Amino acid sequence: MARQTVVLGAGMVGVSVAWQLQKRGYQVTLVDRRQPGRETSFGNAGIIQREAVRPYPFPRDMKTILSVLPNRRVDIRYRPAGMVNAASPLLSYWHHSSSRLYKKIVPEYASLIQLCLEAHGPMIEASGAEHLVRKEGWLEIYRTPEKLAKRIKEAEEARELYGVEFSVLDRAALIEKEPQLGDKIIGAIHWLDPWTVADPGGLVAAYAASFEAMGGNLVQADITGVTQIDERWRVTTQESTFEADEVVMALGPWAGQWMKPLGYHFPTFVKRGYHMHYATQPGATLNYWLMDAEIGYLLAPMNAGVRLTTGAELDRLESPADEEQLGAAENVARTIFPLGERKDSAAWKGARPCLPDMKPVIGPAPRHPGLWLAFGHGHQGFTLGPATGQLLADMMEQKPTAIDMTPFRADRF
Repeated sequence: MARQTVVLGAGMVGVSVAWQLQKRGYQVTLVDRRQPGRETSFGNAGIIQREAVRPYPFPRDMKTILSVLPNRRVDIRYRPAGMVNAASPLLSYWHHSSSRLYKKIVPEYASLIQLCLEAHGPMIEASGAEHLVRKEGWLEIYRTPEKLAKRIKEAEEARELYGVEFSVLDRAALIEKEPQLGDKIIGAIHWLDPWTVADPGGLVAAYAASFEAMGGNLVQADITGVTQIDERWRVTTQESTFEADEVVMALGPWAGQWMKPLGYHFPTFVKRGYHMHYATQPGATLNYWLMDAEIGYLLAPMNAGVRLTTGAELDRLESPADEEQLGAAENVARTIFPLGERKDSAAWKGARPCLPDMKPVIGPAPRHPGLWLAFGHGHQGFTLGPATGQLLADMMEQKPTAIDMTPFRADRF
């Protein structure tokens, strides 16, 4: 008899776990309060980031910290109440960003990133989602030669250590690819490996439809309880109760609070983000995904229009939206590309689920047999969901994993 499994959370991570388990013969129920891919996975930049072998550290140099304090930067904003609320995890994040600890974290993190394309590939094919995916990389654009040169050096190291492929574009080569770019941009790195997705939420939904086509059960309902009864698990919603042999916690930004009634206190915090879609001015076309690296926002040619995504906002998960960061990014973006009118009535707001050592938790819960964890992917849940699904399914089947999973154990906290 197939093992009964309930996966909690239908973002990229949860859907990918459910897809892998269902494909391997488990009988899986996937539960979320919203349709698949409508929370954090919906609003990201839509890049499967094979080049992102280094997680984002907390700034440690005094010059950067002082520049953040006035709270006017585009790449990072904060609210004092949110900082106080997450003071302990943020202090731990700052600690783990020291050069000594970060140097150890990078190869562990990179081991996950290196799996991302080969894990997404079969899911894209099985779900018939090829029309959403481009395999032409993306452009990281620069304004000053010094910062571009520094980034090239980092890219060369990433190529040597982790097989990351890129090319360097001067102004002339860049304008061949993006003729409408403003004259403040002097060059770019063209990351060649990553795949870009014109509708991130649509890709998650396609994966979920493939999961259902294999016989998986998709339930849209508010989860009201998760309890262990002897060696079985019971998940309750407002409408139904599900009994299972195993439960997977993949609730992204909400995972930490759901783990507390079970006696786990993970140091979770969130980096919130916003997006808005725009028309382009007559005759203008955005050809590539563009990150304005020195300012800290991204423009992407999505199906819904040109999507502008912001950097990070440090605040409480459920605090009201504050569109000032988006407005600041838009003002800068209009100086380098001819954006047209806004297409959305209000900015979309989401939250990236983070842990202080910049690595997700993937594996068994330390004290509850049959409870499996997959959360805390920070900026890269969209990139890492399928790899996480593959690795966690291997662990659940007690098979060898493609990489060492020790760095992602839950009991490290």
